[in-house]
Amino acid sequence: MENITAIFGSMVFNDGAMRERLSKETYEALRNARLQGAGLNLAIANEVASAMKNWAIEKGATHFTHWFQPMTGITAEKHESFISPVGDGRIIMEFSGKELVRGEPDASSFPSGGLRSTFEARGYTVWDTTSDAFIKDGTLCIPTAFCSYGGEALDKKTPLLRSMDALDLQAKRVLALFGHTETKRVTANVGAEQEYFLIDKEMFQKRPDLVYAGRTLFGAKPPKGQELDDHYSGAISPRVAAFMKDLDIELWKLGISAKTEHKETAPAQYEFAPVFSAVNIATDHNQLTMETMKNVANRHGMACLLHEKPFAGMNGSGKHNNWSMTTDTGTNLLEPGDTPHENAQFLLFLLAVIKAVDDYQDLLRVTVASAGNDHRLGVFEAPPAIMSIFLGDELTAILEAIDTDMEYNGKKTNQIEVGTTILPNFPKDSTDRNRTSPFAFTGNKFEFRMVGSMFSIACPNYALNTIVAESLRIFADRLEKSEDFRTDLALLIKNTIKSHKRIIYNGNNYSKNWVGEAKNRGLSHLKSAVEALPKFIEPKNMETLIRHNVLSEGEIRSRYLILMDEYCKTVHIEALAITSMIKKEIMPSAFSYEHKLASLIQAKKSLGAFECEPEECLLAKLSGLAGVLFCKLASLEETLSGIKINDGDILAKAEFFKEAISGAIEDMRPTIDELESIVPKNLWGLPTYAEILYSVN
Repeated sequence: MENITAIFGSMVFNDGAMRERLSKETYEALRNARLQGAGLNLAIANEVASAMKNWAIEKGATHFTHWFQPMTGITAEKHESFISPVGDGRIIMEFSGKELVRGEPDASSFPSGGLRSTFEARGYTVWDTTSDAFIKDGTLCIPTAFCSYGGEALDKKTPLLRSMDALDLQAKRVLALFGHTETKRVTANVGAEQEYFLIDKEMFQKRPDLVYAGRTLFGAKPPKGQELDDHYSGAISPRVAAFMKDLDIELWKLGISAKTEHKETAPAQYEFAPVFSAVNIATDHNQLTMETMKNVANRHGMACLLHEKPFAGMNGSGKHNNWSMTTDTGTNLLEPGDTPHENAQFLLFLLAVIKAVDDYQDLLRVTVASAGNDHRLGVFEAPPAIMSIFLGDELTAILEAIDTDMEYNGKKTNQIEVGTTILPNFPKDSTDRNRTSPFAFTGNKFEFRMVGSMFSIACPNYALNTIVAESLRIFADRLEKSEDFRTDLALLIKNTIKSHKRIIYNGNNYSKNWVGEAKNRGLSHLKSAVEALPKFIEPKNMETLIRHNVLSEGEIRSRYLILMDEYCKTVHIEALAITSMIKKEIMPSAFSYEHKLASLIQAKKSLGAFECEPEECLLAKLSGLAGVLFCKLASLEETLSGIKINDGDILAKAEFFKEAISGAIEDMRPTIDELESIVPKNLWGLPTYAEILYSVN
């Protein structure tokens, strides 16, 4: 049995390792750099690098890498050994402060969205001192930001770090108005719940659509799916339990606080949840978690599926992004207090989030837009593509009372200080959980449920940090000029409620009536990624990101192009996968069965049988389905042959891929599924849903 306290963080150059191995002066300099975002002089960097190298070598590391998060959505690394020749065939192990602080990976093959030409290969990685270095597979990994030769952000982490500074700045302005000048830092904290599927590795390898596209492009409904609701939080099988145990140990070594794990609703679906941490740390940890899940699953003879919708007719997988704001003094700014003054502050920060989500519904939708998430949103417990906020009946009633000066619990809100003396008795867990809401308040945090399971959480969180910072900026600008703070605060709270209460909805987001009601409220409903992504370059959204120095105009436009291009290429890969599977797997299976049926009919007739009705009917049906599928295949291949993947207007191309290509793929599915249902198992060479979903139980 592993000693958890001993192994936790054992592969991380954390604060304890720094205290032990650095001089007091160097430790304090590094600590200040981590807290304040300051740089390090070369002498300090050299001492840190030497200590880090010695620690890593003692742990068995032979190489180092600058570990970064390009716009691919996964991580990247280029390994360099510590060895340095000294002559006579001998080496020493070296690692300098310069190598620690900055690297120069080739940037030419990473997505840039036109920020630089392909031949302009130079890029830089810069150490993120706020995120601890760690050892993975014998390599010292140094978390870094990634930028071009011209300084443009080429990664997902740089805008996240910038957004953290923006939120900190504006939140401290508001806190100062309430007398909290001692606060040195306000940080967004995140806990990212990760949903995933586990299936047998052999089954995975026999399904090219899973291998290439991450999801099944067809598959007949199994006799039993999730109808009985008997999978959720059920007993975990020994094989999966062994995987989870190993996963926990690997994550604990990396300092990742793996906390909760359970069966999810669909067969073969599970969920993992960590303890909250600062948003940039949480982002690093989630990227490591996804990678580790795949590696550990592989060791156990399984495949971990992180696609948002691996199986049609089943729950998809999301990544519930639990977001809050906390001061360095330990105050959660989204938690009610014990006095009217504290609760006025709570209300203002709460309303900053409500206003932000209402004002920037489309920008938040952009951050969860992808071809994969299009299949998930709005079905089987995933929230719909309409942005709204769930607050719970009690808190909603309080806001309504403040807005209308009506009674709440027998008190007239216009007779009390900014309508907030009603809040000291506000129960911390008075809100129920609304699983259909895309953005739900759950007591002292907001749960953003639209994020897809494959997503880096960097993008949703830099957008969320930025738009809340914008609300706080507007509040601070208004209140800093006030000559009567209490009166103006009360008016600001009341007016904000009135202006933005349309975004609050506590009902069933799956209701057909909600679509019409949301439209009447003026809420956006961007049903697909192709509809949503152009909102990234809307002037209002660009102005806010630029104002808070999170992204420049060029960086925004590049990301828009990258995301649209990724959508097109994802659908294109799916189309190539399904055409290949039809020609190499499905049609041959159908033809084999046709041949067997025709031979059987011929044999029976040769023996004098006058009636072969069952066989002839089945053969006619099979032949008809094969003919229909052949025609659909020919049509799709003709469409694909005319595509020039890198040419043309990106929006027009994405719309074409959505309608012509993705639509054609979906149109093939019923025909293939029906073929699967009548072709014998021994002739249908592909694993079925029934086999895949129950392969590890």
